[in-house]
Amino acid sequence: MTFFNKERKLILAIESSCDETSVAVVEDGDKILSNIVASQVKSHQRFGGVVPEVASRHHVEEITLCIDDALKESRIEPNELSGVAVTYGPGLVGALLIGISAAKTFAWAHDLPLIPVNHMAGHIYAAHFEEPLEFPLMALLVSGGHTELVYMKETGSFEIIGETRDDAAGEAYDKVGRVLGLTYPSGKEIDELAHQGEDTYHFPRAMIKEENYDFSFSGLKSSFINTVHNAEQRDEKLVVKDLAASFQASVIDVLVDKTIRACKEYPVKQLVMAGGVAANRGLRERLSKQTSKELPGVTFIVPPLRLCGDNAAMIGAAAFVEAEKNHIADYNLNADPSLTFMTM
Repeated sequence: MTFFNKERKLILAIESSCDETSVAVVEDGDKILSNIVASQVKSHQRFGGVVPEVASRHHVEEITLCIDDALKESRIEPNELSGVAVTYGPGLVGALLIGISAAKTFAWAHDLPLIPVNHMAGHIYAAHFEEPLEFPLMALLVSGGHTELVYMKETGSFEIIGETRDDAAGEAYDKVGRVLGLTYPSGKEIDELAHQGEDTYHFPRAMIKEENYDFSFSGLKSSFINTVHNAEQRDEKLVVKDLAASFQASVIDVLVDKTIRACKEYPVKQLVMAGGVAANRGLRERLSKQTSKELPGVTFIVPPLRLCGDNAAMIGAAAFVEAEKNHIADYNLNADPSLTFMTM
């Protein structure tokens, strides 16, 4: 089936890789007609993290409702659509399968092509809603499950030049938040506390001096936990806002230093930061400042705050790139929880 043979270019997109059930209708790859997100945060807070079985159950309950709401809000009928896009990885296998099953069913029922999308590509293309992407570009992906530097020579081309060797940045934030007794997810609260405190604990900046572009946050997490536990054993009072500021300073120093160095080595027109941790105000401010100072001619782009977390609109944006390359899937499409850019 030929893509975009209708009067309007419209894609219904489905995202269910983790704990957000989301369905969107996107036009022309850069216009959001609807973007419904059913959050599960409250269901997972008591566990201090996402429980896969709970997430899957919520997806089952919400997916058809989200599809109906997305179509109603966009005022689009199924026969006006050009295709159905769905995240097929990476993510939680059960959660992914529910979204894929819903997308297959909708596509079959309305005789529409099925477009498979890499979740991480979606995060990058969320920036396309802010302004058109220009290539080559560098993307810093920072989320609960991933921390990667991705070089894009052209649209739809991804080369990972650096990645975390252990914990992702967002994962470290959540683990530190649990130690401090903060509510899950704790990234926003740590960011707010960090702006009130000072870097007095001087946690390690792992791998910052190494010539590669890889990251490591496991040692930082361990150093933070040891500092807190040792203080508790000595009945020593710690300043929470300074702990948060010291932790965040370590994360930001490493992310910014390696990202700026990568942009100096590779020819780039834009620097995109995307993923859930891209909502962090401290990281946004610092990377924006350093880009202006050290990378003349390079534009720094971050998606709007509402599009930093998991959402279907970003999947719709990435789907237009896949559709234009005629990358479609049949009904044998399966979830790939460990999907990387190398296997797209």
